[in-house]
Amino acid sequence: MSHMEQRRAIVNGRLVLSNEIVTGQALIIEGSTISGIGPLDSLGSETERIDAAGRYVTPGLIDIHTHGALGHTFNEPVEDAYRVIVEENARRGVTSLVATVATAPLPDLLAALEAARRWMAAPRAGTRVLGVHLEGPYMNPAQAGALDPHNLRTPDDGTPGRLLDYADVLRIVSYAPELPGALALTQRLVELGIVPAAGHSTAREEDLLPIIEAGLRHVVHLWSAQSTTVREGPWRKPGLLEVSLTREDLTAEMIADNRHLPPTLMKLAYKAVGPDRLCIVSDATSGAGLPEGARYRMGDMEYEVHDGVGMMFDRSAFAGSTTLLNQMIPILIDVVGVPLAEAVRLATLNPARVIDADDRRGSLATGKDADLVLFDDDWTAARVMIAGKWT
Repeated sequence: MSHMEQRRAIVNGRLVLSNEIVTGQALIIEGSTISGIGPLDSLGSETERIDAAGRYVTPGLIDIHTHGALGHTFNEPVEDAYRVIVEENARRGVTSLVATVATAPLPDLLAALEAARRWMAAPRAGTRVLGVHLEGPYMNPAQAGALDPHNLRTPDDGTPGRLLDYADVLRIVSYAPELPGALALTQRLVELGIVPAAGHSTAREEDLLPIIEAGLRHVVHLWSAQSTTVREGPWRKPGLLEVSLTREDLTAEMIADNRHLPPTLMKLAYKAVGPDRLCIVSDATSGAGLPEGARYRMGDMEYEVHDGVGMMFDRSAFAGSTTLLNQMIPILIDVVGVPLAEAVRLATLNPARVIDADDRRGSLATGKDADLVLFDDDWTAARVMIAGKWT
């Protein structure tokens, strides 16, 4: 196929750029790359025109914290699990993701990392897996949430080296910064180019400061399994939440399913962290896409889809969301009051920046991969393109 035959233009769409929505312009694609935005009369007759029919044209969504969908998780070291999850994400307009592996026995974590390495080594259809987010096993049992407490560890127990043998596929490791060995773990993650992230933690501000100094960059799911202010005598000691909301050197994520957080807390996160450092994540479990009342597993733990969210059977904690990323954008717009272009940025450019992938993806910018979605007004994906190819 010649260079000229590969030139295509998406016309008659509402182009969602990082700071504005543009109409009356064409998004031009050459091969697998976005080559620019220009007026319709500049296209020339050799350019294939694709009619967006008035839909939103957005960058492909990027989910940096997602465990699974349709009864499968990334903890399963089998290709079928990956295939089901990436196909469902692609159908929803998620063009890239970080496969999130939850706390499990060490041999199971190593098997999951090995499976990720195998999957990423070959070209695949569907959503691109950009790496693994290892959520645990170095979490505080007091903030385990829905993680299996029997499989929690401390980073001074000699096991990080075995997990970090998979540094080639690890993009994010989240852990409790107050645990013994957390400082050395942070330093090692920085050396390896892996994003150190805080979560499932009872940390006080004084625990966090040396870890931030060492390179902690990101905070997982605000308000979920996060320490907040406590009183020690007359003194109020801020926790991980307050540090997350005030430090300009940290990025943070929130689960915008309108279940994990009520609107007031989502509004507070948006106001405090802001449209450049906040990102939304699905934290979707294998329950995503399953009907109300369905049961699903992560490791040895079983949960239930109840009231539109994953829950423990005793209702003591949420067990991840059952909502995928595209369904969170209208919640940001309609419930939280985020302007549309910023709402999309929270699901595209901002997560791309967290994992240092914004050079190739996250916005409709010249030179980036042609990962894009045509969305209907209800944020159903009508057409999805990954690296210049329709899925």
